[in-house]
Amino acid sequence: MDPLKANAEILRREMQWLARVIETRMNLYWSKPSGVSAITEISPPSLEDDGSVFASIVKHYKMSFAERIILALALAPHIQPHLLDVFFIKNSDYDRGFTEFGGIKGQNHGGFIPTGETASFILSDSDLIKRFELLRIFDEDHFFRKFKILDLIHGQAQEPFLSGVLSLSGEYLSYFTSGVSAKPDYGINFPAKRISTSLDWADLVLDENIMEEVDEIRDWIEHGDTLINDWGMSKKIKPGFRTLFYGPPGTGKTLTASLLGKSAGLDVYRIDLSMVVSKFIGETEKNLSNVFDQAENKNWILFFDEADALFGKRTQTSSSNDRHANQEVSYLLQRVEDFPGVVILATNLKANLDDAFSRRFQSMIYFPMPGPEQRRRLWRQAFSEYTVMEENFNLDEIASKHEMAGGAIINVVRYSSMKALKRGDNIILRKDVIEGIRKEFGKDGKIV
Repeated sequence: MDPLKANAEILRREMQWLARVIETRMNLYWSKPSGVSAITEISPPSLEDDGSVFASIVKHYKMSFAERIILALALAPHIQPHLLDVFFIKNSDYDRGFTEFGGIKGQNHGGFIPTGETASFILSDSDLIKRFELLRIFDEDHFFRKFKILDLIHGQAQEPFLSGVLSLSGEYLSYFTSGVSAKPDYGINFPAKRISTSLDWADLVLDENIMEEVDEIRDWIEHGDTLINDWGMSKKIKPGFRTLFYGPPGTGKTLTASLLGKSAGLDVYRIDLSMVVSKFIGETEKNLSNVFDQAENKNWILFFDEADALFGKRTQTSSSNDRHANQEVSYLLQRVEDFPGVVILATNLKANLDDAFSRRFQSMIYFPMPGPEQRRRLWRQAFSEYTVMEENFNLDEIASKHEMAGGAIINVVRYSSMKALKRGDNIILRKDVIEGIRKEFGKDGKIV
């Protein structure tokens, strides 16, 4: 059975179980016949031979009766919202809903949205001990919050804790329905874009010594978990790997980050610093928290391009703004150091980075301008196989004479190839390549 059908079948049975539990709890509340003396007598669906994603996660965390009820409550508005309509019953004495049922009415959602109070009503039966025990399920150390499965979202800080809305994460909602993880949407709440590449390691032109340093990161991605957990090094070595890529633009820093993710089957997210850095106090930390919080348990690679804009040297604290800027750097330093995955900071100038960051890198890799032999490889593999060089056009001469990074070479190839297409042929002319080089050098004020 495919994941979607498998999840649909188990969730149908899970919602039937939840509906029966709610009905029984209501009957017990109103002192009506229910056939049982407690809701715990209503066994949840068996997951023994169920291969769905939902079943695997419930079994993995060995969820208790209460945890499973809370998870089902959080799911219900998304898949069978009508099951919760029973909570809309009005208290005739006060001409309003029953406080003990909790819940809120959404702005667009027409159904009942459960809160912690709703879970407490179902599970605690007005028993304060059970209510206090329920609070532990929403502790930050509980797997619900620790692994970003669900949480209580509060509209106002001063309101009672259990008045928070039961909120299932988008990632786990996607797991439980489609069977695959949802990718976060790029925006103000997640200022990062997933980057990928169609190229392979053979297309990356780097010096052999640099490739050996890159291989250290690949080794960590493959074996780091074994070192930390199986070899018992968790008390001596922090999880995660922090590395600095530095060097001129276009020398392969972004491509290397993308290839690290591609070869390991990991998502690589490039942080959009234009959306992260804010002039308002506290906003930069908040924006970055959104990224780190979502990435913490995903095994993503976080790539900070032009990182000196965010991780630059701290200033002397001559003003409140300076002090706040330094607090931001300290906060970022801590989040980077605590992140259990791979963090790559990229910059053109290593000297611009704060020394506190430099001391905490596991590796610092310099991406220099390619030498003549590397440039020859870049030029040869850059053009389409459908093109031909004009007669007596020597690419090796171009590679030897003009010092250019791989990114700039691609720009020249694009320019000269478009010129050929405009003429209606596939011949790359030397004059077009020279003109393309002139344009690239002109960006830096250089003359060919």
